[in-house]
Amino acid sequence: MRRINLKKLTASLPKLLAIAALCAGATAQAQTTPGAPSRIGFVFTERLMTESKLAKAADAKIEAEFSKRQKAIKDMLSRLKTLSEKFDADNASLVEPERTRRYRELGELEKDVQRTQREYNEDLLQRKSEERANIAQKAYKLIEQIAEQEQLDVVLQESAWSSPRIDITDKIIKLLDK
Repeated sequence: MRRINLKKLTASLPKLLAIAALCAGATAQAQTTPGAPSRIGFVFTERLMTESKLAKAADAKIEAEFSKRQKAIKDMLSRLKTLSEKFDADNASLVEPERTRRYRELGELEKDVQRTQREYNEDLLQRKSEERANIAQKAYKLIEQIAEQEQLDVVLQESAWSSPRIDITDKIIKLLDK
């Protein structure tokens, strides 16, 4: 009896679904207009999110928006490092109550730094997701427009390999940059 590797099956599931959709689309096309070949387009979405002027402007906007917080975190890290080094240097000469007080102060500052970094990273990720969603929304409208203009039956977003002949990414980037 043959065992099914569940990890391999689930890892290949998106590819299998894309292939199934492609086959279904081609079959449907063949049924509606016999003899007419299916037309396929491909869009490399990561390029849309990195190479378009819209994406670069969004990145610059986010960087400007978060620069003050990033500087504040660097300042907190610098302060923590300085206090930690001072504590390590003075540790042998400190009396017990002072040592305990400074150790707690360092611990509290370290917790604050970690909390601030975590909040910063969460907020940054949220803003990047919002901007990417905005770009994706505009790109999907343009993909639909080009698909209709070029009479494409299917536009795929991810593939292991695609021919440059069916790649419409550059067209989408040009339209996003207008």
